[in-house]
Amino acid sequence: MIQTVLFDLDGTIVDTNELIVQSFLHSLEGETAEPVSRELIIPNMGRPLVEQMEFFTGRKEVEEIIKKYRTFNLSKHDELVKEFPNVHTAMAKLHANGIKIGIVTSKIRQTTLMGLKLYGLDTFVSTIVTVEDVKEPKPHPEGIIEALKVLGSTADQAIMVGDSHYDIEAAKNAGVISVGVSWSWKGRSYLEQYNPDHLIDDMLDLLPIVGLTSDVDAV
Repeated sequence: MIQTVLFDLDGTIVDTNELIVQSFLHSLEGETAEPVSRELIIPNMGRPLVEQMEFFTGRKEVEEIIKKYRTFNLSKHDELVKEFPNVHTAMAKLHANGIKIGIVTSKIRQTTLMGLKLYGLDTFVSTIVTVEDVKEPKPHPEGIIEALKVLGSTADQAIMVGDSHYDIEAAKNAGVISVGVSWSWKGRSYLEQYNPDHLIDDMLDLLPIVGLTSDVDAV
């Protein structure tokens, strides 16, 4: 029986996609031999920021670019971050039915908390594992294993929900059920390549997977 649901943040429960793309475009302007396009940024979303900056610039010294990214990202956060349909409703029902909820993300804690609080999702979350809390980010299973340990859960009782192959591969590496979300900017066909156990089109579709009715009135 499923007792724990772990969520990725960006692009899964909070629509930070446009914020992320604009933050990259702003911070990488003049830093690369050729301008970095949205089309190059989107497939790399889900990786830790340091890895992405090193990839885009071809350099190891990226601290100043990351500072520029974070300054822009924080200043535009509440303006550009949007809410995905039915996420709040689904998380509220999971929480009301005693399902433990955790976040496993490649973001830092500050912006993770900002995103959760912006739409009142923080009240449902019992633990958060960020990129600052692990030695090995997704697709390594460390973050999922750490979240399960804090929540007192085992892999056979857990689900990991995410919008990128990093989430699906991390779930498989940790031995938990993998759920992809089709509203990923990378697209349904992209996620299908990584064979998630489930691929959902609406967050309410998650409820039957954990054994709950999708009737949101029936708490």
